[in-house]
Formats: sequence, C-alpha cells, structure tokens
Amino acid sequence: MTIEERVESIVTILDDKKAEEIEVFNLEEADYIAKRVVIANSLNGKHTLALYDHLKKGLKPQGDVFLASDTSDEWVVADLGDILIHIMIPEYRQRYSLEQFLSELVANQKKNKDIDPA
Repeated sequence: MTIEERVESIVTILDDKKAEEIEVFNLEEADYIAKRVVIANSLNGKHTLALYDHLKKGLKPQGDVFLASDTSDEWVVADLGDILIHIMIPEYRQRYSLEQFLSELVANQKKNKDIDPA
C-alpha cells in the first residue's frame, strides 16, 4: 500500500466517524520526522479517544502499526512512522496552530530548494 493510499484510509475513517476540518500535510521534501501529517478536530474529549480507537481498529487489517501514541481527552498523537496523526478538540488546535507551523515548514523547504538546486 502506498503512503497516499494509507493516508486516504486514515482520512476516510476520520471522516466516517465525524471528525471535522481534516487536513493532510505532505512533508516529503521538508526536514521533519514524518512524510505526512494528518490533523483533525474531534467534537469533544470522548470523541477524541473514540476516533483514535476507530483508527487503530480500521488500520490494523491493512498492516499499519502504531509505533507510539500519546492520548488525552483533548489531544491524541499517533505515530505510524512515516505518518503522524493529530486528533484534537478545536480549542487545542487553535491554541497550538500546527497548520501554521507545518505550512511554514513546507514553504521554507520549497524556498530553500529554489535557492540551492543541488
């Protein structure tokens, strides 16, 4: 399974289980610990943990293994090695602005690549 197909499965599971504002960041060219990052909003604390549980069950048959995870009612971070998944309540997402950080990372990588085409 390609990384794009795996990300598509993650997005489908999150969408089917009512996650909101799902975004995928391609960090293939950036200097970051993962190739893709998926961010989604949960409706509340219980929904955060339920979405994580649905992901574990839904991704296991396709061979994805969660290498590490950190869970709380407000935020779940799941590490699949080349894919990181963040599920959080909207307040946390707004507070930590991961989208802005990741967007800047991608933009800086593209800018550096244009300057130094080595």
